[in-house]
Amino acid sequence: MNMQSTSVLAPPAPRSLDAMQLPRAMMRDILIKTMFRMNLELVSHISRAVCLPVPVTQELVDMARSQLLVEATGTLNANNGNEMGYQLTDAGRARALDAASQSEYFGPMPVPLAVYREQIARQSIRNIQITRDQLSTAMGHLILPDDLLSNLGPAVSAGRSILMYGPPGNGKSSISNGIRNALGDKIYVPRAIEYSGQVITVYDPIVHSAAEDDVDDPNSLRRTSGRFDTRYVRCERPTVITGGELSLSMLDLVYNPTARTYQAPLQLKSTGGIFIVDDLGRQAEPPQTLVNRWIVPLEENKDILALQSGEKFEVPFDTLVIFSTNFHPNAIFDKAALRRIFYKIKIDGPNQEDFLKIFALVARQRKMPLDEATLIHLLNVRYPEIDNTYANYQPVFLIDQMISICDFEGIPYQMSPELVDRAWANMFVKEEEIVR
Repeated sequence: MNMQSTSVLAPPAPRSLDAMQLPRAMMRDILIKTMFRMNLELVSHISRAVCLPVPVTQELVDMARSQLLVEATGTLNANNGNEMGYQLTDAGRARALDAASQSEYFGPMPVPLAVYREQIARQSIRNIQITRDQLSTAMGHLILPDDLLSNLGPAVSAGRSILMYGPPGNGKSSISNGIRNALGDKIYVPRAIEYSGQVITVYDPIVHSAAEDDVDDPNSLRRTSGRFDTRYVRCERPTVITGGELSLSMLDLVYNPTARTYQAPLQLKSTGGIFIVDDLGRQAEPPQTLVNRWIVPLEENKDILALQSGEKFEVPFDTLVIFSTNFHPNAIFDKAALRRIFYKIKIDGPNQEDFLKIFALVARQRKMPLDEATLIHLLNVRYPEIDNTYANYQPVFLIDQMISICDFEGIPYQMSPELVDRAWANMFVKEEEIVR
């Protein structure tokens, strides 16, 4: 669902080796490692592997030839436009093995961090303006209080941090996903970035959803992706969702000692998109500790990462962070931490009218006929037992339970006071003394 009328400015393809802004020795080593590992001989094939335009790839091959690491095979390949073939010399193979012992990385040339900063500015999450209609459409499947969109809209458009809190089971996770759907447009995610001669892989197919219309036909000489620098992948704005498993170590660079390369941490992978911390308060680290880790990024739009050597460096922090918790904020944060979260939005349970709307909607989706006597029994007998506290999850729970009972008993889908009582019994655990 593309709701944005404006499109992000694409990163321009480099036109020369000088424009790459990478150390030439690093580019040369990635080239010969790629030729060695992938057994490539044609410049057109090599250019696709290293994600560079053919003229720039040819310039790189010529540089390696001048250093006697690559040589022409002396044969033209008639099946590939009479291209000249190239192969590694003995010195080239030795250099490729030596370079691989220092870093196993090969394939797409990394984007220098300084160049990536420019692209982040072009596609910043803070450049987005969400309208009420866009947010309402993205959340059309949810029944929400009227004032909720009024609170959410400015928060999302600002691209700043949001804390959603309230009783469990009232759709905080669904609302977070709705915010993600409202963004709608595409951005460019680097396959890898370079800092201080180190390669950090960023693109992650688990996190990033590549746009289908940018997939190249390997048999086509005309590449549709030539419209932009193919060291990037055109993707939906990313969404990283973490829950109780989140730990502080997951926010650090991940070093692979075997490959001698780094993997970007979760918040860097979510650049230009959304980072959702669900179930805050269920992690091993206290919520206050987790939020303290975010103080500099949230306030200064930059994060500090560290290499294995201990060298620290700054990366842009361009992410909409959404914290979601079932605890009251005052119970898990001090005032200083709360001040640094820009928007605090309480997500309450539905009133009786909205509860009935949700119940009817779920019943229709599940093809469960509504029964007036059952609803009256539910509202007049059961809900007073819990002080008429309604939650968004309850209609789904109760109806699915009744469906399971009908399936087991071999009867058509139906609801009755007796069936809803059986379903109700599974929704709560009675407070009783445990005998040991």
